[in-house]
Amino acid sequence: EFSRYCLAVEVMIAGIELPKRYLRKEWRSLLMLLGPIMSLMWLISSAIITFTFNIPFIQALAIGACVAPTDPVLANAILKGVFAETHVPLRLRNILTAESGANDGLGYPFLFFALFLMRIGGGKAIGTWVYATWVYQILLSAVIGATAGYLGRKALRYAEMYGWVDKESFLLSSITLALLLVGVCTIIGTDDIFCCFIAGNSFTWDDWFRVEIEDTGLQETLNGFLSTTFFMYFGAIIPWSAYSGALAPWRIAVVVVMTMLIRRLPMVMALYKLIPAIQNWQNALFAGWFGPIGVSAVFYAVETIKQLDEHTDSNAGNIAEIVFPLVCAVVFGSVLVHGVTVPLVLMGRRVRTTISLQGSMQSGARSFSRTLVNRLGRSKTEGTLDVVRDDIQFAGNTDPDRVHHQVGSPAVTDIVYHE
Repeated sequence: EFSRYCLAVEVMIAGIELPKRYLRKEWRSLLMLLGPIMSLMWLISSAIITFTFNIPFIQALAIGACVAPTDPVLANAILKGVFAETHVPLRLRNILTAESGANDGLGYPFLFFALFLMRIGGGKAIGTWVYATWVYQILLSAVIGATAGYLGRKALRYAEMYGWVDKESFLLSSITLALLLVGVCTIIGTDDIFCCFIAGNSFTWDDWFRVEIEDTGLQETLNGFLSTTFFMYFGAIIPWSAYSGALAPWRIAVVVVMTMLIRRLPMVMALYKLIPAIQNWQNALFAGWFGPIGVSAVFYAVETIKQLDEHTDSNAGNIAEIVFPLVCAVVFGSVLVHGVTVPLVLMGRRVRTTISLQGSMQSGARSFSRTLVNRLGRSKTEGTLDVVRDDIQFAGNTDPDRVHHQVGSPAVTDIVYHE
């Protein structure tokens, strides 16, 4: 439940951060990211798990569904700050924020597709999956979220116009709406995470609320608080004792490394020309690499165990025993890898800048020395050499060693030669 509420608040914030009518403007990019690319991420993650742990593919589909969505908590940590604002285009930051908010809720269809196949099997599973997941959970939650966001925006604007709401309540109104929607959707059994994202975007559809809270720092504060709190808790619940036997460390390492490398990056690089928001291969490289796995994976792992406990599935095998430790390991790897990427990039830039600067200074010093030696050679036979350092003039001295020492002073500004 802790991960559920963290996700609900984070996807609500992600929806609010997007510009005016964003889902309508960038629907083509979102369709590609949430359709073909997310589906391939799911299938590739499942294939990695199948080959590494030698379990049936249908069981691996349930575990792969947990790590398919990108995480809004880690995404916000990467897409906010000086590095992102300096090096990542705004359009790319927006599309990655929208994707991380939307695909967390859209993890349900992938998870329940595998669960229904194990539970029911055949064509009946497909029919149940369509109406129970896509129609009831996804479509209904989108309608509820859009309606709640619209009504909440109108009510808040009306209350603010007449002074019926104070500043603190105004700032926290979106968070209150997220918690309300979690309760409502949980009661009726729809997708609360996707509902909160749609509600957040509907809440700021006209950009009024986003502009009003833009300079308050509320969203950055909440992001920092939630990410710090959750990952402190996550570090305390990682089942380290489970990594033995079937979950041997080398198997875990293979899954983590392969998931980081081929789960997302190859698909984004191959299909980026079909995504209008990703304009070149450099953007595609960034978007493909920064697909972090975090809170949403833990949430879906717990949801998988819950569903398997409620419905005894003979085809489920032992995935209830391995899904949580395996997902925790992948999340730990993602936090480590994606967390250190930005510092390493900045460190590399500084090292290259330092080396380039040192090379330029050495080249300039050699050129200056050659010029000075040539002049000194002429001064012995033709006249005198004056070295002017600031307002002090050393004249009549043509001794090469001494003049070179004077010119080498950091304060030298000019050399004057007299015949």
